[in-house]
Amino acid sequence: MRQLISLVGAGPGNPELITIKAIRTIEKADVILYDTLANEELLNYAQPNCVKKFVGKRYGCHALSQEEINVLMIDYAFSHGHVVRLKGGDPFVFGRAQEEIEAARQAGIEINIVPGISSALAVPATQLIPLTCRGLNESFWVTTGTTRSGEISSDIKLAAQSSATVIILMAMSKLEAIMDIFATHGKKDTPVAIIQNGTTAEEKMVIGSVKDIFFKAQYEGITNPAIIVVGEVVSLHPSILTATINNQTTSYFAAKTKQ
Repeated sequence: MRQLISLVGAGPGNPELITIKAIRTIEKADVILYDTLANEELLNYAQPNCVKKFVGKRYGCHALSQEEINVLMIDYAFSHGHVVRLKGGDPFVFGRAQEEIEAARQAGIEINIVPGISSALAVPATQLIPLTCRGLNESFWVTTGTTRSGEISSDIKLAAQSSATVIILMAMSKLEAIMDIFATHGKKDTPVAIIQNGTTAEEKMVIGSVKDIFFKAQYEGITNPAIIVVGEVVSLHPSILTATINNQTTSYFAAKTKQ
């Protein structure tokens, strides 16, 4: 029996935002170990006798440790054959893919990688927020909000000093402190968007600025899983553009009336 572990990106949440190769890989799986951010509708592509096991964190329940997932993954590969690790977004974007690759290599198990659409890119796009726009910025950062120790990533401080769009993942628990860092670097008026459950029917969004987004997010009840986008490109969201155009139109006609 061939042992194979496939690390498969499930995309940002919407079950249609998955690659054809990912679907074909799921169809061939003997076991699927899936995370919280992988839409369970994708399990419908699995063959009837496929073992499907949730290994993420949900409703405050403790997740399996990464070491426990590694052991489970390897054990299933030896007992069943083809194991699919179905991960939200892309396995190589904060998906601990390398840890699972190393575990498989040490066990002598073949590895297959199927990239996915990262929520860091897709979620802002579905809200018509570009990550780059000529004249506004020339780059973007994708960073985690917290490190393994639970502290705010030091990269946040570096990102706050640039003109780049900053996309922050897994950061809602540190939102106020992170916005304080941006404010310290002269960004208190920089637009911010927070998008919860992006690309899904449960999507919620709030838009504000560095100085007020924490309070707006609290008022709207925005929680994880959420993407935080900081940068001038947020001002291109239709709700802000429409308000700007309306204000300009009002000012124009007011000026004409005075003439």
